[in-house]
Amino acid sequence: MSTAISGAALERPRKARGGTAFSHWGNALFVLPFVAVYVMLLIVPVIRGFWLSLHEIDLLSGDAEYVALANFANLWADEFFRGAVGNTFYFVLLSVPAFVTLGLLLALALNRPGRTGAALRAIFFGSSVLSVTIVTLVWRLVLMPDKGMLANIMSGLGMHTIAPLSSEAMALPAVAFVTVWWIIGLPMMLFLAALQQIPQEVYEAAAMDNATRWRTFWSITLPSIKRTVALVAIIEVIMQFQIFGQVQLMTGGGPNNSSRPIVQFIYEAGFRQWALGYSAAAAQVLFALMLIGVAIQVWIARRREAD
Repeated sequence: MSTAISGAALERPRKARGGTAFSHWGNALFVLPFVAVYVMLLIVPVIRGFWLSLHEIDLLSGDAEYVALANFANLWADEFFRGAVGNTFYFVLLSVPAFVTLGLLLALALNRPGRTGAALRAIFFGSSVLSVTIVTLVWRLVLMPDKGMLANIMSGLGMHTIAPLSSEAMALPAVAFVTVWWIIGLPMMLFLAALQQIPQEVYEAAAMDNATRWRTFWSITLPSIKRTVALVAIIEVIMQFQIFGQVQLMTGGGPNNSSRPIVQFIYEAGFRQWALGYSAAAAQVLFALMLIGVAIQVWIARRREAD
């Protein structure tokens, strides 16, 4: 009798451990659809793109000749690609600091209850829902030489008119300005969400100590939202490295290639010149640059948190 009882007692933990292991596999089934879609839409295209970058491909016959790193060597010697890389970095340097700074300033100004604040938040976020086609069409009418709104205003003030989209020096800054105007709403909303998580008791204690606004911002607000600052910077670096639609519709990469980014170079090499392997190599370079940019952002953010 005692032997039967002890045997049953030993059996129960085995069943419990087996049930726990099964439940763990059961939990894994919930993430399996996401993992499958992630592998299918991200991992497989990345591997396929790297394979294409090592080949010279004839799209008409479907033949592919292995050329190793020849496409990357040709990119290195291509002055148009080097110009596209420089334009992309210049655009990121113009737009990302503006997104972080202006987004934070707007959030600080509109972080208050009331209908006026809510209406202004809706107005600033409203432009983000517009399509790139509408945004670029509106701003092309504004920046049009001679007949655009900007030209008419400057002419009415007795000033010499300018045509930003026709100027090598001003074309890319003009596109950066339009891009910031278009999607400044997302950084603003992220900063607003972070600001509203800061306890009001902290600000009340600072007020009792007669802390100035600048001191309160520097010692309380900014340390409390530093993770959001890093998040916004990383998101915008990733997004702005992929700029394409605004440039394609506003300047077409001109004048004289002064505003052509990497993604437009990839598009033109792949779908206009039919150099698929060459285009894939340029895409791999863009992917590597984005990884390096994000890694630097994360490293800086972690160092600031450690300090």
